[in-house]
Amino acid sequence: MESIQASLKKWMKDKQSFQDVYREMRSEILQDPEIQQIIKNHPDLDQEAVDRQLIKLYEYYSQNKDCANCPDHGCKNNILPGYKPKLEIEGANIHLTYKKCKYTIIQEEQAKRAALIKSLYMPKDILEASVAKIDSQNPDRHPAIREVVNYLANIEDQPPKKGLYLYGPFGVGKTYFLGAIANELADKKIASMLIYMPEFVREIKSSFKDDSVGEKVDQFKKVPVLMIDDIGAESLSSWFRDEVLGSILQYRMMEGLPVFFSSNYALDQLEKHLSLTSKGDIEELKAGRIVERIRQVSKPIEINAENRRD
Repeated sequence: MESIQASLKKWMKDKQSFQDVYREMRSEILQDPEIQQIIKNHPDLDQEAVDRQLIKLYEYYSQNKDCANCPDHGCKNNILPGYKPKLEIEGANIHLTYKKCKYTIIQEEQAKRAALIKSLYMPKDILEASVAKIDSQNPDRHPAIREVVNYLANIEDQPPKKGLYLYGPFGVGKTYFLGAIANELADKKIASMLIYMPEFVREIKSSFKDDSVGEKVDQFKKVPVLMIDDIGAESLSSWFRDEVLGSILQYRMMEGLPVFFSSNYALDQLEKHLSLTSKGDIEELKAGRIVERIRQVSKPIEINAENRRD
């Protein structure tokens, strides 16, 4: 739809006077079936009232009011992009307001939903995952799918105190499960943070440069739902394992905040992995403490299936 100013300029071109423009504009508006019906339904809108408020009628007439005409852009060419005009008649007075078109509402809801999922270096396809699209053809995946569906079905305004620890061989879709759960939580207005463990380690290390380690760790502690993807993917330093990961898990355990994990290791295997530090030391007791905290904030669920990445 073109702007009022553009229409007036078009009409003014090659016209003798403003009166010619006004008459042509008035004729075009009053021939519109919708405008005719509005005037018919409101007897107080006599000729004088119509002429006095003709510019309002023209603005209403000239703007797109049918979302079917702009499904991809939401009335983007209206005076207020994404908004549709609305006429309210009180006696002989015309009030013109604008309301959000349905596509603007959808886009805003999508933006709010996306804002509920924070991610640290996660692929876009994971952030767009859904439970409905989880591959269920392999019956080996059915127990894990049932666990996830049952978990989500029991959530109302806040999640349970425990998340899920999803483990299984490489390439069975564990990360996709996390993304699907994050999106289901977003639909329930529950915020989550999804982080890839190796990048999480590098992010914390880089935070020493601007002295933001404490601020970032605090964020991981307090987000309503934390998701750690691929825990055990690399060796951790004693400091990171105990002071960063241990601190986050301890806080969330005490506050009843759930954590979701994905890993190639079962918990007993993870404990052995965490006991081996990046320096080659073996610290079984400290690794055991970490795994015990993981047990307190999540429930182990095994995912068995063929490698989907082959």
